[in-house]
Amino acid sequence: MNIHEYQAKLLLAKNGVPAPAGSACTTVGEAVVIAEKLFASGQKQVIVKAQIHAGGRGKGVFKSGLHGGVKLCKTVDDVYRNAKAMFGQMLVTKQTGPEGRRVSRLLIESASAIKRECYLAVLLDRTTSRPVMMVSTEGGMDIEEIAEKTPEKIIRETIDPAIGLMPYQARKLAFSLGFTGDLLHQASKLLQGVYRTWEQNEATLVETNPLCLVEQPDGTVSLVVDAKMSFDDNALFRHPEIRQMRDLAEESPLETEASKFNLNYIKLDGDIACLVNGAGLAMATMDIIVHYGGRPANFLDVGGSASREQVAAGLKIILSGARMQAILVNIFGGIMQCDTIAHGILAAARENSLTCPVVVRLAGTNADLGRKILLESGLPLLSADSLAEAADKAVKAAVSNRSQMAAC
Repeated sequence: MNIHEYQAKLLLAKNGVPAPAGSACTTVGEAVVIAEKLFASGQKQVIVKAQIHAGGRGKGVFKSGLHGGVKLCKTVDDVYRNAKAMFGQMLVTKQTGPEGRRVSRLLIESASAIKRECYLAVLLDRTTSRPVMMVSTEGGMDIEEIAEKTPEKIIRETIDPAIGLMPYQARKLAFSLGFTGDLLHQASKLLQGVYRTWEQNEATLVETNPLCLVEQPDGTVSLVVDAKMSFDDNALFRHPEIRQMRDLAEESPLETEASKFNLNYIKLDGDIACLVNGAGLAMATMDIIVHYGGRPANFLDVGGSASREQVAAGLKIILSGARMQAILVNIFGGIMQCDTIAHGILAAARENSLTCPVVVRLAGTNADLGRKILLESGLPLLSADSLAEAADKAVKAAVSNRSQMAAC
């Protein structure tokens, strides 16, 4: 689960990580009130920032023609004008895809005089099964771009989860960012606060880009100018306060619907849908579709012990996709029984007309019974005995169906 920038900053603040003064809002009127308070407190400039679950907002373009989802404002009138231009509009960035995301919230916060920008992130290294803190002096850039152009500028520190980020590790990382003297102590304290935020909330990622050294009379070290946090869905039952931060409007409607049935669904940009039991088998299924020249339309793992209702719900979600040219059902029955899958397919087919070819490969527990149920149903299904055969048939069926639709 992802949350908005302003929400991430609230969680970081609980561990003493400073962020610019400001608040989120959902109307132009609220934006103006927040800006008035900031200017009255002595701020010379404020920033209006679109709140969507995507990076690259500053370089994004609204479909209305407005360039940039992050605007620097010198007056309340500037805030009013920019807030009015952003609210309700679709912002397209390199992470949203061409469809963009609708802006329903803005963050209005103070703009500080930035002396230097850094990059900071905490995430789980799945190779070592340990958290790692990554820093770089190249703040404001995407980490992928840093890794490609200047990989030597990414400093990593692996953390023992039993004891957390040690003070000496925090000082080492802060020093690598160029902090010395009193600033070294302050930066080390900030890094420890970021790690505590990651650990306490069972996050999968905490990223602050940029983490900025700013000019302040009191000599404080840095501010989190931007923040991104992602969480392990399986841990959210322990964090109801974080679960309440979920913004369904930022998620794919199909993914939201799938979560209601405890299905793992991720929409992709292909046109061959997949319904599989098991994450590993689902990944292999998508890979072999690509191998045979097709493009998977989704990742859908119904789990190892799904009910017929869950299977039916999964197939209905797939069928709601407008671009589907073929569907590949790939089930290896262990705990999952193949006849359950067959009944789920029939239930979904009765409620939704099958307008594209469906290739079914069943293996394992009750596979013969499952195939018999489907065969006697009279549905126009294509059967396959192996994954390779199923993928080959699905790709060929999609090409044929695509050609027929183009000819009509």
